[in-house]
Amino acid sequence: MTIVIIISIVTCDDVKQEENSRESRERRREGRRDKDRERRRILVLSTSSTLLQRRFSFVRAPPAAIRFCNYSALSISATSFYLDFQMYQWRKFEFFEEKSGGKCPIPDEVSGKIECCSNGRGRIVVGCDDGTVNLLDRGLKFIYGFQAHASSVLFLQQLKQRNFLVTIGEDEQTSPQLSPVCLKVFDLDKMQPEGSSTSSPDCVQILRIFTNQFPEAKITSFLVVEEAPPILLICIGLDNGCIYCIKGDIARERISRFKLDVEHVSDKGHSSITGLGFRVDGPALQLFAVTPSSVSLFSLQEQPPKHQTLDYIGCDFNCVTMSNRSEFVIGRPEAVYFYEADGRGPCWAFEGEKKFIGWFRGYLLCVIADQRNGKLTFNIYDLKNRLIAQSIAVKEVSHLLCEWGSIILIMSDKTALCIGEKDMESKLDMLFKKNLYTVAINLVQSQQADAAATAEVLRKYGDHLYGKQDYDEAMAQYIHTIGHLEPSYVIQKFLDAQRIYNLTNYLEKLHEKGLASKDHTTLLLNCYTKLKDVEKLNVFIKSEEGIGEQKFDVETAIRVCRAAGYHEHAMYVAKKAGKHEWYLKILLEDLGSFQEALQYISSLEPSQAGATVREYGKILVEHRPVETIEILMRLCTEEGESAKQGTSNDTFVSMLPSPVDFLNIFIHHPQSLMSFLEKYVSKVKDSPAQVEIHNTLLELYISYDLNFPSIPQENTVGDPNLRARSAKEVVSISKVKSRERLMAENKDLDKEKDHIERLEKGLQLLKRAWPSNLEHPLYDVDLAIILCEMNAFKEGLLFLYEKMKLYKEVVACYMQAHDHEGLIACCKKLGGSSKGGDPSLWEDTLKYFGELGEDCSKEVKEVLTYIERDDILPPIVVLQTLSRNPCLTLSVVKDYIARKLEQESKLIEEDRRSIDKYQEESSVMRKEIQDLRTNARIFQLSKCTACTFTLDLPAVHFMCMHSFHQRCLGDNEKECPECAPEYRSVLETKRSLEQNAKDQNRFFQQVKNSKDGFSVIAEYFGKGMISKTTIRPDTQTSGTAPSSGGY
Repeated sequence: MTIVIIISIVTCDDVKQEENSRESRERRREGRRDKDRERRRILVLSTSSTLLQRRFSFVRAPPAAIRFCNYSALSISATSFYLDFQMYQWRKFEFFEEKSGGKCPIPDEVSGKIECCSNGRGRIVVGCDDGTVNLLDRGLKFIYGFQAHASSVLFLQQLKQRNFLVTIGEDEQTSPQLSPVCLKVFDLDKMQPEGSSTSSPDCVQILRIFTNQFPEAKITSFLVVEEAPPILLICIGLDNGCIYCIKGDIARERISRFKLDVEHVSDKGHSSITGLGFRVDGPALQLFAVTPSSVSLFSLQEQPPKHQTLDYIGCDFNCVTMSNRSEFVIGRPEAVYFYEADGRGPCWAFEGEKKFIGWFRGYLLCVIADQRNGKLTFNIYDLKNRLIAQSIAVKEVSHLLCEWGSIILIMSDKTALCIGEKDMESKLDMLFKKNLYTVAINLVQSQQADAAATAEVLRKYGDHLYGKQDYDEAMAQYIHTIGHLEPSYVIQKFLDAQRIYNLTNYLEKLHEKGLASKDHTTLLLNCYTKLKDVEKLNVFIKSEEGIGEQKFDVETAIRVCRAAGYHEHAMYVAKKAGKHEWYLKILLEDLGSFQEALQYISSLEPSQAGATVREYGKILVEHRPVETIEILMRLCTEEGESAKQGTSNDTFVSMLPSPVDFLNIFIHHPQSLMSFLEKYVSKVKDSPAQVEIHNTLLELYISYDLNFPSIPQENTVGDPNLRARSAKEVVSISKVKSRERLMAENKDLDKEKDHIERLEKGLQLLKRAWPSNLEHPLYDVDLAIILCEMNAFKEGLLFLYEKMKLYKEVVACYMQAHDHEGLIACCKKLGGSSKGGDPSLWEDTLKYFGELGEDCSKEVKEVLTYIERDDILPPIVVLQTLSRNPCLTLSVVKDYIARKLEQESKLIEEDRRSIDKYQEESSVMRKEIQDLRTNARIFQLSKCTACTFTLDLPAVHFMCMHSFHQRCLGDNEKECPECAPEYRSVLETKRSLEQNAKDQNRFFQQVKNSKDGFSVIAEYFGKGMISKTTIRPDTQTSGTAPSSGGY
């Protein structure tokens, strides 16, 4: 086959006459033509066997007239178009197959010639020239038929939303003025009642198409669109270039009619409406209309409808369809054209005369006649992938339909051919066998297959390229499978092939899509470090924009960068991702940048800074103690933070971290801990953790040794080279050791001095943290006592015992220390009962001196002075206590005994005088009582004791020798008003004594607190409080003997 291509460029002068004539036609046609073309192209194609298949791609090109002539010049006029020459024909495949056993005849019940067909709602409707309409189901089985018109059925359409059938046909002409052509609407869900002559659906409306306003013409096209049910829009195209439109509820005859005019052409052959198409764009409804010489668009939402001519070329009958993207498609012998609302879109040049045009699931259907022999071929074009999905030689086709997911071709000989699309797997297998992976990829993408199926095709293509050792292209395919194909499948292949660059590319894409695992991050970073590609490493690490948006595992990246020595990159990732612990770990452990680490911690939020200090505080305290303490102070105090928070001090302090949380970081640095806590205590007075803080400070103050870590010295004892050193070196070493010993002695002195200072601070803390207004101190008392005892801190113990009123323990401390002067001073301070002290301390002190076993006459005399003053011990007890000390002589107690004997003698004399007095008074009382009982009383008072008037009758005389008028006594005649108060006080005292006799606790408390318990018991007996005996009620019932009711 020989192909000759001749391309020549013709100037504007060569076609000036043609241009002028074209411009004149444009002016006559209301100026609808675009600007004149600047260039002309003439393409002459000749071939010895077949015409070269051509594809013209017009991108929104203005109208153009195209005329093709075989073996002659081809004149093309257009402003701009792109012409893509394919030197080879499109690939042909068999993506479709015949269904239902291939060709099948139309049922015999369809007797007439098929004039029109329609499909929808799972069936095919056939209209015949004998006026019958027949319904066929899947498999082209006859359902039923009915007589729709008296003569021929010209057009029909099955509606989709409602089960209505709209037909146009010829009925009997009842009047010469009326046209026999009418429109009928059948409701296929309603059949005529039983008993009627025929079984046919109900005809809900019959309309006359042609009226006086709408003159009769030959109907050439017909189309119905369903708006909002029950509104229908019926468009009827005529051979005179007019379109009759009927809109409304056809069944109820609530309709409106209007007419659309295409450009008038004198030749009816070029003005017939050969095809119609509806395009719905939101609320806009647009109607495409095509004639043999033009393509027009009507905007029906406007009133009156706006007319626009899209092109000045048209097509023949049956060569019109609508694509799935609402594009109007027409077929001409030279090409297939696509139109949208704004003009012509792309066009595809397919050789041969187009008999039928259709659209099925994104495929273009064409029945094409061969120009040489007239044979018909049915081609299914996949325009997206530029391939012929199926090509079948057919006989003369009368109708082309699509229903049940199949393509139905009805032939002129009343046979039908059903063609269905193969499943995707079958098509892909066919392509894989031919190694047409690119076609397979385009196929699955164009048919919107699921992503998994697309990835599988890409994987197979990648495997194919990998087998051909085209690693770059193979990797390009594998990259497209990310998200569906297991990454390890690809990684393993390229690890084996040592294609580290391709592997790096794949891992980068994996991270970009956020599908990388920790292992993938590790592998990618290892690739970068192995390639020493710092630039890519920078892009990978530092290209992210926002914090937390990294497409890789942060910790893995940090670990790999650290291990490879890329500390800067590791720190960048850690800082950006907010991994403060990693950032500090690199600074402290890898770089040793302690100052920078402290600055970084200072820049963090308080909660984050606290967490990092708790983790890395030990190493910071070791190298930068002062700066670390400053950071801790800012964290634990409200300095600069209370104003930010806007809260009260008490509330804010409770929100701050406690110094107790950071104690562990000072485990090897107690001096720094002491400094930190001292600063904190001086600044914060009401910390929630003040008890724990004071306890820690006390331990630091009172402990003798703070256990400072010793500086490691080089061990030279076992050094074998020591023997080889010269005598001079040995002497120098001995001098060094001498200096070390001297330094150690100075260090011990400094240590002792420091210990004394700390003890002073400890005592101040004990006193300061237990003010007089608090019942309990701001530290643990038991722990403080233990610390003082363990470290022999006498001053602290004495203070604590005194504050806890453990006076005997205070005295015991002085006794243990043999501090006689301090012991006596302590007893003077704490042994005075008038000051709330414990007088028994003098007794313990005397006992101590009695058992001391040494001469302590001076101290004993001083002690006896206070015992005598407060009458703490009887003399006999004093003598018994001091008799145990063999070093004491009688002269020590001689004066004390003499004074006590003299005092006792005076007391005995006073007691005797009191006894005599009481005996005399008792004798007088007995005599008076006896006289009252045995002798009569003579009342000689002449005046009333109350009113001092002369006593007259009636009068009342009392045994106390007081007399009153009866009127002066009133109702109280039983007791003397004069003596009653004294008598009542006596009764009240007696009642009180009886009540106290029942209070055993009070009795024993008085006995315990009294210097002489016997005197208290004697007093109770003397007042008659325990001299009575009572019989309890329970003893009477049980028959037991009576018991004493006293003590």
